[in-house]
Amino acid sequence: MKNKLLTEGAPWSGILSFMIPVLLGLLLQQLYNTVDTIIVGNFAGESPLAAVGACGVLTMAFLALANGFSAGACILIAQLFGADKKDDTRRQASSSLLVMLAMGVLATAVGIIISRFALEHILATPDSLIPMADTYFKIYAAGLIFQFGYNIVAAILRGIGDSKATLYFLLVASVVNVVLDIIFVYNMNMGVAGAAIATDIAQALSCVVGIIYMMKKYTMFRFKLNEFTFEWQLAKQTLKAGFPMALQQFIVSFGFVFIQRAVNSYGEAMTASFSVAQKVETYMTLPASALMTTQGTYTGQNIGANRIDRVKTGAKQTVLISEIITVCILTVVFIFARPIVAAFGLGQEAIGYCAAHVRFVALCLPLFASYFPLLGLFQGANNALFSTFVATGALTIRVVSTYLFQGIPGVGYHMIWWNTIFGWGLGFIIAWTHFLRGKWQKN
Repeated sequence: MKNKLLTEGAPWSGILSFMIPVLLGLLLQQLYNTVDTIIVGNFAGESPLAAVGACGVLTMAFLALANGFSAGACILIAQLFGADKKDDTRRQASSSLLVMLAMGVLATAVGIIISRFALEHILATPDSLIPMADTYFKIYAAGLIFQFGYNIVAAILRGIGDSKATLYFLLVASVVNVVLDIIFVYNMNMGVAGAAIATDIAQALSCVVGIIYMMKKYTMFRFKLNEFTFEWQLAKQTLKAGFPMALQQFIVSFGFVFIQRAVNSYGEAMTASFSVAQKVETYMTLPASALMTTQGTYTGQNIGANRIDRVKTGAKQTVLISEIITVCILTVVFIFARPIVAAFGLGQEAIGYCAAHVRFVALCLPLFASYFPLLGLFQGANNALFSTFVATGALTIRVVSTYLFQGIPGVGYHMIWWNTIFGWGLGFIIAWTHFLRGKWQKN
């Protein structure tokens, strides 16, 4: 099968076609957690909602590992596939799949073991929320193997240019998640435990369906049980390529530990507000995130095909697409911020905090949208460590500014969201300077 989507034709057309299914897939994946939040907030109350929110940093940390190492495998597969090395593509996919499933098993064990300690001593979760938060995260962690499994399957498919497939089985999984949430939380009154169980079942379904689809659809991936090959050298390549991206996402997740501690110090209303604001912010940044993923695959395939000219053109067109979409999003969010956050079942005090939070972030969104897709280009060009540097710098500024300025009279809790402009502003400067200087081409 010859992939013509990203190595031929107008760059913007191929990028947009590839990006739309990725965006919809990310949207559906995000719905897992959002549905938990809305149903728990409306049917269980603000305290259970805050408990689920208190686990947000932990869930982000493990998701960072799954996404990061899978993204590394995606880049390798894209480069091999772009160079038309089908046998190497098959071997790389097999080794990557097996090593990621093994990591999923390890992540499940670690998540269950560290849950209560992390909530109490790292995140400084309010005592009243710890029992519910611990219950939620332990059950959630039990399904991490499926999260790792789904992410590597999705990465393999994206690497060969199939960004539509993951959308289909994520759609099924999202519907299942919604139905199970209603059954477990509303009908059976299982609270946060029911929300976590529903998420685990939905993730398991998306993983299993993804593996079945990949093997049936593509001849090169029709592995029988005795045909799976694990080559340590290829597995090491997956880990090496994915490490900078996993580190980048993990550092961002870990950095939010410090922001979460600052949030928790303002009480349950602020904790609940921050939980919802993070959900809304994630939705606002999804297009730029989808374009970053697209740029990684686009760059990898075109470098494999020795088309560096298309990489440069595609990067500029990608940023333009990102900005156009972002302006539409920030307009809607700024105008309708209050009714959007009220839908999550927050109390009046939390709604006030949350509306102010998401409005400010919306105004900063063009900064994020203009540099984040470039991180995908750096990753696809084997310059992933620079992406980690940009993300780390941006987050460090956000954390430092929060603690440095929150004690100033009149500032206080506003720094929980005012820190955004410092972080995204620095990311914009560093990423564009690196791109324009062209040093990313040396690798």
